[in-house]
Amino acid sequence: MRLLHTMLRVGDLDRSLAFYTEVLGMRLLRRKEYPSGRFTLAFVGYGEESDHSVLELTHNWDTDRYDLGDGYGHIALGVDDIQGVCAAIRSKGGRVVREPGPMKHGSTVIAFVEDPDGYKVELIELTSREAAA
Repeated sequence: MRLLHTMLRVGDLDRSLAFYTEVLGMRLLRRKEYPSGRFTLAFVGYGEESDHSVLELTHNWDTDRYDLGDGYGHIALGVDDIQGVCAAIRSKGGRVVREPGPMKHGSTVIAFVEDPDGYKVELIELTSREAAA
């Protein structure tokens, strides 16, 4: 078994696709509309679905906003240069909501950004994570 994807419901698919592809550097892997169900699925990721876990962005045509549940946590991305990645995200209009620094009660360097729907994306500096292990 392996993890295939995580699904997020989004209010504006084009806005979300722009964030995940242009700001976070993922690729649109596939997109399909389901007119009879009035929804569109778009899969984004850093590699092909056959080898990588991806995000499924689900847009229900009649819903432009969702309330985030309090049980949802975040998506995590490993990065080599967290300061540089945060600067690049900011330069592309992304919102850094927790500046890079050591995690509370630990030494792993993390930061958080927020997607257009308010979902949190954690950035984990790989070199500090490996050093802490």
